[in-house]
Amino acid sequence: MELSAKSEYALLALLEMSAAYEQAEPLQIRQIAALHNIPDRYLEQLMATLRRKGLIRSQRGARGGYLLAKAPWQISILDVLNCIEGMESKLAQKPPEKGDLERNLIRSVWLEACAAANDVLRKHTLQDLCDRRQAYQQDVMYYI
Repeated sequence: MELSAKSEYALLALLEMSAAYEQAEPLQIRQIAALHNIPDRYLEQLMATLRRKGLIRSQRGARGGYLLAKAPWQISILDVLNCIEGMESKLAQKPPEKGDLERNLIRSVWLEACAAANDVLRKHTLQDLCDRRQAYQQDVMYYI
């Protein structure tokens, strides 16, 4: 299992929207793209996917942009990955093959690993990422 650039970019964008959630200030694509060095056009496509799947909403107008559709503590990392990558379908269990014991054993261990990974990703939310970022930033403050 590997985190794709597409999922990483989506999580970075959602992390910024999570940090701005309390102020209810919409963020523009160019703001997020500049903060994280993400190509604008690519981020536009990701935002459209996140909007279609109901994780974010758009606001029109001069002060328009994107906002989370739900509170950051209600959106799990697994929700985001399922939205962007369609992981649920990728991890669907294949029926056992008759007479191929070794393949079925390997597949059963792989499915167990995927289930464990899903449990961890389901447990952590965008709010957890915000909290971790804030704690990390406080730990690395330098004093003169």
